[in-house]
Parts: sequence; structure tokens; C-alpha cells
Amino acid sequence: MIELEQTNPVETIPEGIAARVRKRRKELGLTQAELAKRSAVSLGSVKRFEREHKISLEALVRISVVLRSTGDFDQLFARRQYRSIQEVIDERRNAR
Repeated sequence: MIELEQTNPVETIPEGIAARVRKRRKELGLTQAELAKRSAVSLGSVKRFEREHKISLEALVRISVVLRSTGDFDQLFARRQYRSIQEVIDERRNAR
């Protein structure tokens, strides 16, 4: 029997965010130390985030300011989850 690899969003989402932060930092030509200094986040926290994918929300927001990515937070939880097509129809009627 073939077992499908299960993904754990609690692990994969922070890992993906850390990878994108690292990529953006490098695109801007910043070292970890420069990012830490500009964001007022400790160098240890920056290193731990890139390596272990753990960081406080406040530190992540500070880093996003330096990386000019604060708009990315606007998409979190922004899209409504509909339970039925009727909810979509009702919302569109009420918007008119």
C-alpha cells in the first residue's frame, strides 16, 4: 500500500513564511544583522525564525515593515467562507 505524505499546516505555513522572508531580505540585500537592527528585533530572533520558523507576531510585523510587506497581512482572514450558494446570493442582493 502506498502512503500519501501528510502535510501539517502548523509546520508548513511558518516554514513557507520564513522562506519568503529570507528571500525578500536577500532581494533587498540585507543581512540578518541589518534586518535585526532596522526592525528592532534581536538578531537571535531573526536567525531562529529563518532556521526554526518561530517568531512572535509583533516581531514578524516589525520585520514586514522593513521588508515593505505589511500589505500582505491585509489578506489574512479577509476572504469570507461561505456555507452555501444562497449566502453568496443574499450578500450580493444586500450590497445593491
